[in-house]
Order: sequence, then C-alpha cells, then structure tokens
Amino acid sequence: MEVLTTAEMERADRLTIAAGTPGFALMLSAGQAVAEAATDLVEEGPILVVCGPGNNGGDGFVAAAELAAQGREVSVILMCEREALRGDAASAARGWKHPVLPFNPQAIGRPALIIDALFGAGLSRTVTGEAQDMIAAMNAAGAPVLAVDLPSGVNGTSGAIMGIAIKAAETVTFFRKKPAHLLLPGRLHCGRVRLADIGIDEKVLDEIHPLAAENTPLCWRKHFPVPRTDGHKYARGHALVVSGGISATGAARMTARGALRAGAGLVTLATPRDALAVNAAALTAVMVRAIDTAIEFAGELEDKRFNAVAIGPGAGISERTRDFVHTALSAERHLVLDADALTSFADAPDRLFEQIKASPDLHVVLTPHEGEFPRLFSDISNKHPGRSKLERVRAAAERSGAVVLLKGADTTVAAPDGRATIAANAPPWLATAGSGDVLAGIIAGLLAQGVAAFEAASIGVWMHGEAAREAGPGLIAEDLTETLPAVFRRIYDEFGIDY
Repeated sequence: MEVLTTAEMERADRLTIAAGTPGFALMLSAGQAVAEAATDLVEEGPILVVCGPGNNGGDGFVAAAELAAQGREVSVILMCEREALRGDAASAARGWKHPVLPFNPQAIGRPALIIDALFGAGLSRTVTGEAQDMIAAMNAAGAPVLAVDLPSGVNGTSGAIMGIAIKAAETVTFFRKKPAHLLLPGRLHCGRVRLADIGIDEKVLDEIHPLAAENTPLCWRKHFPVPRTDGHKYARGHALVVSGGISATGAARMTARGALRAGAGLVTLATPRDALAVNAAALTAVMVRAIDTAIEFAGELEDKRFNAVAIGPGAGISERTRDFVHTALSAERHLVLDADALTSFADAPDRLFEQIKASPDLHVVLTPHEGEFPRLFSDISNKHPGRSKLERVRAAAERSGAVVLLKGADTTVAAPDGRATIAANAPPWLATAGSGDVLAGIIAGLLAQGVAAFEAASIGVWMHGEAAREAGPGLIAEDLTETLPAVFRRIYDEFGIDY
C-alpha cells in the first residue's frame, strides 16, 4: 500500500544493492516482468520495444531478449547509440544480439504491441524534439502500449504531463506504486497498473519511512470502528450537524444521514427556527434542535455527549457560520468543515488556523474541492502553481494544523505530520451534486465513534467511493447512504468480522 516518490524508489534500489543484490539482477527481474506482461497482453504478432538511454531502456532490452528467446518477433528502437549506454543499461543492451532500429517514428511500423521503455518515472523536464515526435507516433500507431514503470512523459512524483506522454494500455511498475500511478493526470495515462516483485526486500521501507499510501483498507484496518456486542448507541458518539436557512436545508440533511449511516450512535441537526418544520418533516432517525445563534449553539455544546460537529453544507457563507465554527472549536469538539464553512473564512483563514493550532488534541478535518482550496490556501496555490496535489495538500495540512482532504477523482488526504493517502476508487458518476455533503457526514460519524482525523478522513473517502461503485451509473447523492450497508458488509467480510 505504500507509495514511493522517485527519490524514495531510487533509495530502495540503492539499499538493495548495498545489501548485496547486484543492480543488474534487479534489471533482469524487471525486464522479465515486462516480458511476462507483454505475453499476457498479446499472444501473437510482432512486438516493438522503444528504449531510452537510461535504466528504463535497460529494462526494455532485457524484455526484448526474453521475448525473442520465447520465439516472439521483436524489434528494438534505441534513442541513442549503443556505445552511449552506461552501467547496467549497457550490460542489458549487450544481451540483445540483434540490430537496433534508428530513433525515427517511421521505424515503428505496424506492431501488435509497443513496449515503452523510454523514460519511466525519473523524467523531470519537458519532452521536446525527437522524443516528442516518437511519443506522438507511438500513441498514433494503433497498437496497445505497455509502459515500463511509468508512461514516458509523466512525472513520477507529481503525475504531471511533461509536454506529451504515452497513453498506455497497461503499466508494469516495480516494488511499489509511485504517486503518478494514482494522481491525475498521470493516472489517466497508465491504463491498468501491474505491480511486479523484482527482489527488493520490504525491510528497506523501515529505513525509507514512506509517508504516503494508496487509500485502501490496508491503510486503516486497525482503526476501523466495529460496534461492540455489549455496546449501546451512546458509546458510539453523538454528531451535531449545522443546517442553513430554509432555502438550503437539503445539504445538511444529507450530511446528517451520512453521519448516522457511518455508525454514529446519534445525530442531531441544529436548524434555524425558520427551517425547523422543513427539517423535522424530512427527518426520522435524525433528531432536530432549533438553534439560531452562536450563543444558543454554545449552550447546546455544553452537553458533552455531542463529541463531533459538521459545519458547512448549506450553512451559508456568513459571519454566523464563522461564529459557529469558532464556537465548536472553543468547545473543543472534533470537527468537519466543508463547503460554506471553508469559504466563510476566505478573507481571514489565519483566524481559523490559529484557533485550530491552539487546540492540538482536537481532530479537525477540512474538506475543500479544487475551487475552495485556493480560497483558504492562496499562498500555497499562488506561490507554487506547479506543485503536485500531494505536495499542496501536505503543505495545507501543515499550514492549517488540520487534516486536509482535497476532493477529486484522486482525493488526497494529508495530516500535519506529512502522512498522506491517495484514493483511486472513485467512479466518475460520484461527481454529482451533494456527494461531498454525504462525505462530510461519513467523516463526522467516524469522528463521533472515536476515530482519529486522518484515519476518519481516509476511511470516509474510501467508503464514499465504494458506495458510489455499489450504486452504479445514474447515482444521485441520496443513493450513497443507501449503499453504505453493502460496503460495510464487504469490509466486515474482508476483515473477518462476524455480523
């Protein structure tokens, strides 16, 4: 589940070599894994391997030799002269006993499969010139492309497209995924990602200490809340959700229902009096309290059983919303801030961040989408426009003192200490009005059960995506809470929990 930056992966290679495994042995294993993937992709027909001047090209040469030894028709295009290759790549090229074709798009021909071994994950500059022309021609050749480590043209750490990039049908990567296998737009170029074991001992992770992971149940299994047989609803927490005025009550109701479905023992909706009848008529298991002012809200929070609060969906962009947030933080309640609660602080984010940092024991989650993120973190967005999503979210978490969840097809969660998860399970139909309101509620429900902010946000994101998959195309936000029970059953089955 760990995700390694290109620098961390290079360190994993160095540590493995220092422990006694020759670098060429790793290259042989990598090339053989590529050959196996190629055989799985196309059972017959000519295969073209396009090799670059570095170790990625060396992997390509090994794959070419392996495939030729199996009787496949293989040809190789090399970006440089053979004599220019160095180290393990040169050794791999010596294993290819056949001519190499010139680095010319016209040499591509009509293969059944193209193996992209040009640049891999280490690319850090824009692709131009002959390489640009070659990548464009490979994409236009009409054959599926198998990328070695990462499609050429994709930055391995940021997922950015460096001018142009291969559109792969499948990518073979080694030991652990890189951020670009999960972050957009790089993920869109990878196709199916195959992870290959090439002989790197997992013990190297103890020295590298990677802080990023793909968001799967492996990340948070130990933190997943399971009701006790001898438990009761009061032991599972009481979430309080703040509603806006009468014209915008639906968002908060979806948040409240999300919190209840996520396992909170009780959920109460704090509603303005003018919206009380509307909210009460639309809710059943969720309780309703009439609360108009921050003073009334503070009085309600004197009840210590309210241990988690969600503010933002439909709350309104206003001084009232800011006051409610300050009140919840002053009352030291675990807190999810979404939508209007975030935008309400757009002109004074430091006031919010200072109060969050003043209570380091509180669990606070901020859940912006890409439009809201720069309103709170303009310094991060404007001063470093080229930062990856992972880097921006980590910087925002450190800046705010909260766990930050930046929504999208590659929703990324980061804690102030640098831990991060990247999700890749959200289907495209999850992009629908109100889905973020449900997500805020799921996280609030998990906080109410005592789950820490980073794990609550990561669990919430994964379950949110899986609920959308369960619902299928045509999803509307209200469906998400109805499909969550099926997601719970799958988690229980995977974890071996009786129910």
